[in-house]
Amino acid sequence: MPSGRLAPGLYVVATPIGNLRDITLRALEVLGTADLVLCEDTRVTRKLLERHNLAPKLLAYHDHNAASIRPRVLEELGRGAAVALVSDAGTPLVSDPGFKLVEAAIEVGHRVFPIPGASAALAALVASGLPSDRFFFEGFLPPKSGARKSRLAELREIPATLIFYESGPRLSDSLADMASTLGARNAAVCRELTKAFEEIRRGSLAELAAHYEEAGAPKGEIVVVVAPPGEEAPLDTADVDKKIKAALKKLSLKDASAAIASETGLPRKEIYARALALAEKKK
Repeated sequence: MPSGRLAPGLYVVATPIGNLRDITLRALEVLGTADLVLCEDTRVTRKLLERHNLAPKLLAYHDHNAASIRPRVLEELGRGAAVALVSDAGTPLVSDPGFKLVEAAIEVGHRVFPIPGASAALAALVASGLPSDRFFFEGFLPPKSGARKSRLAELREIPATLIFYESGPRLSDSLADMASTLGARNAAVCRELTKAFEEIRRGSLAELAAHYEEAGAPKGEIVVVVAPPGEEAPLDTADVDKKIKAALKKLSLKDASAAIASETGLPRKEIYARALALAEKKK
């Protein structure tokens, strides 16, 4: 695959997010001829390289050593080296420390070459069935509910499809916070994209939160895609009434209304009125 000497500079190379065949011919050429390949985990990148019979010089570059490795990389670039930067999966700089290296390289006058390819965020967007003409990539939300809701409130009015990364253990709670903060919007949970157990589950935020609360934390890499404002999921009043009746068996009218409003993203006053009407019917 290598065909000759690369021009000096920093090459930002996208790699597969799962299926190792999802790599471009140009990416293979760059990785095969670069003087140095920077990677988050050398074991992960070596597996990809061995699949394509490539054996470049590797150097770990990740969150924990980036500050100490950057000067060395800049020295290599200063000597005219061609340095490739990859992440464990997808396009570098998206939720990884590559931005500071690119920034530093540009600052001292080195060329930066984008080598495009796979991206989990874009793969999820095109498979979600949600509007793709305008989208906003948020990445990971804060791990604690209070901070997460505050951030979601800031995103609520953005007139675009929202894209999030999330971990399995936090997925159900995050979806519930999205439902209560963003409202009754449609969404898609995209898991293990391009891999053997790829799963795309679509529904309202409340429905998805309930599913993963019951099913438990899923494994693998997860992208959540949420419809923009004005794309609210249709309300199933029978389902809401069923939830209210179940909640009223265990909670007071006030607490049941608050719980269902939080789960569905519907206004608390509206839920309270429905709960009051249902409570009156039982008498």
